[in-house]
Amino acid sequence: MSEQEIYQRFIDWLKQAWWDLPEADELMPLIMATYTPEEASLLTGMPFSGRDLEELAEMKQMDPDDLNRRLDVLAKKGLVFRTVRGENIRYSLNDSFLVYYRSTFWPGRSDERSKAMAPLVNQYFYHGFFDQYDLTHLKGLRVLPIQEAIQDTRQILPYEEVVKVLDSVNYFTVSTCPCRHRKNIDPDSPNCEYPTETCLHFDRLGHYIVENGLGREITRQETEEILRQCAEAGLVHGVSNYQEGVDTICNCCRCCCIMLEAFHKLKHAEGITPSNYLAKPNPEICIGCGLCVRRCPMGAMWLEDSPEAKNRITVVAAKNKKDKVELKNKRGKVSVVNPDICIGCGVCAYKCPTESLVLERREVVEHPPKNGREYMKLVTADFAAGRAQSGQRRDQGV
Repeated sequence: MSEQEIYQRFIDWLKQAWWDLPEADELMPLIMATYTPEEASLLTGMPFSGRDLEELAEMKQMDPDDLNRRLDVLAKKGLVFRTVRGENIRYSLNDSFLVYYRSTFWPGRSDERSKAMAPLVNQYFYHGFFDQYDLTHLKGLRVLPIQEAIQDTRQILPYEEVVKVLDSVNYFTVSTCPCRHRKNIDPDSPNCEYPTETCLHFDRLGHYIVENGLGREITRQETEEILRQCAEAGLVHGVSNYQEGVDTICNCCRCCCIMLEAFHKLKHAEGITPSNYLAKPNPEICIGCGLCVRRCPMGAMWLEDSPEAKNRITVVAAKNKKDKVELKNKRGKVSVVNPDICIGCGVCAYKCPTESLVLERREVVEHPPKNGREYMKLVTADFAAGRAQSGQRRDQGV
């Protein structure tokens, strides 16, 4: 069998997972840059759900020790998921979404393999690889609002309160942001100015990451400090889009995040799933500085003329919390928000010098799926329905 045939068989197998591999010029070169022919052959037919080593060895007609060694190497590359329960080792094949948007770039490597993959992934993103996420309202990440920006926290639900989310997990890790790293090692993409070691993972996923050198263990306190620094920098907290068993908090920038870039560059109807909050400006104390406009990751804010606000003084507490400072509205402008595209992240309100911006609860509250299993069930159903509709339109010549 030729190398081309080996890779094509492997592509056909990867397409059996929840995430599709649409045809594009980048597809075959990307698969070849990621997997050797031997790896592609070994992984063809490997289940996407965990299996015992002995079962896989029988399936592959291989010596268990030899298969163990080979799969452990692939786990360290982010291509295979490895879990240990007591003396029992289980492996599963990582789907293409996990490989290209997450695991292989978590370590922040700049080796030849990573540098060969990055430009292909970046271009494939624009040429169809991410478009299937436009078929569902349930995105992979949901906004976790910055708690200090919420005006009234009495109604905040456990899955949207960062303290409660962290209370629900026991093991904390951090990895390199795969989105920013892909852009930074791609010579055709501009470097991102934001910090890169910001991708937080927990419990089972966190153990996989640390055991395979894809990130490092940190404390709860270090996790909280990373979240604080990311809020200061203007990054959006994006949490696993389900209520129980959360394993990820990303810290997303407009320029690199696959969810936000899908909205801005691919023109998807939505990007990251919004929180149950909206930014609300108070024009009576706004000084029209424009900081919120510059920080908004969605382009949902702008300054509007307000002649009565010109030269108005707003008194605020100084940084030492003891003294007072007078701030002047020099230009006669106030901030305005478009509620249709506001995602309720609180990035604007967090740094507002007069606290004229707060997050208020939306009138209609949307609850995420209960757990990851329910999430996948709903999303794959949306994908199947969307593909069926696309097929019908093609058949009709639309």
